Amino acid sequence: MPEITATTPEEKTASATTPVPSKNEKNEESETALESLASICTVLAVGLFVMTFIFQNFEIPSASMEKTLLIGDHVLVDRVSLAPPANWAPFVHHRDVQRGDIIVFLKPHPETPDLYLVKRCIGIPGDRIHLEHGVVYLNGVAQNEPYAGMPRNDGDEEDAYKPYRDDFPSDLGGIEEQASLNNAPLWANDLPNHIVNGELVVPPGTVFAMGDNRTKSLDGRFWGFVPRENIVGRPMFVYWSFETPADQIDKQSIGDRIAFMGHILLHIFDETRWNRTFHIVR
Repeated sequence: MPEITATTPEEKTASATTPVPSKNEKNEESETALESLASICTVLAVGLFVMTFIFQNFEIPSASMEKTLLIGDHVLVDRVSLAPPANWAPFVHHRDVQRGDIIVFLKPHPETPDLYLVKRCIGIPGDRIHLEHGVVYLNGVAQNEPYAGMPRNDGDEEDAYKPYRDDFPSDLGGIEEQASLNNAPLWANDLPNHIVNGELVVPPGTVFAMGDNRTKSLDGRFWGFVPRENIVGRPMFVYWSFETPADQIDKQSIGDRIAFMGHILLHIFDETRWNRTFHIVR
């Protein structure tokens, strides 16, 4: 005998009144799921495009730009304004690099490829530059740079006056030695070709850049001019700043990195420089 299941009147009524989903409703549910997936993919694609071609984040690893930028500053970089104009986007604002701009770029010369640096543009093509005791002379005029760290007697050997660095480019022998130590021997050979009457003349298609913390900056004095095509963009503002030791840049092992990530998690509130959040970079 087949098994028979009893059905109460209430169950009969419920079965009779419960609507059966139509094929159109099932399609609508399927389309909604696909649309959600498409929306997520669109957001991810747009975000990837923005972070690759429009903005990019960088962390400041050294003291070469203090006090303008501190070790542990995380900055958002505008990759559009200083890029070559694009025919497909005529509505986007483009401009050339100007004196005083802070720029992010790939270090020139093939000895150290793929190394990003952040410095201030001091000279553009045709400018004549020399330093006297740390003071920059641009086309014969001494520059007023309140942000620049000058040589001084404060007990720190790095801050003491050094002719090859602070009277640039007069001490060619000292520059040659330091350029070799900074993995840029090609610059030591090329430098004399750009000196006219004791001044450095910036050639076409390049800029000359230096760090604001002049006594602790390995900049254009030690590796040369920045080709225009090496410039990635300009930092806009600091979106996060965390107190970071000066020697953290030298700790590259996996263990050191994991240890510092743990330190950040433990001290993210008390060692974040909250007053630098959204600090405009100038």
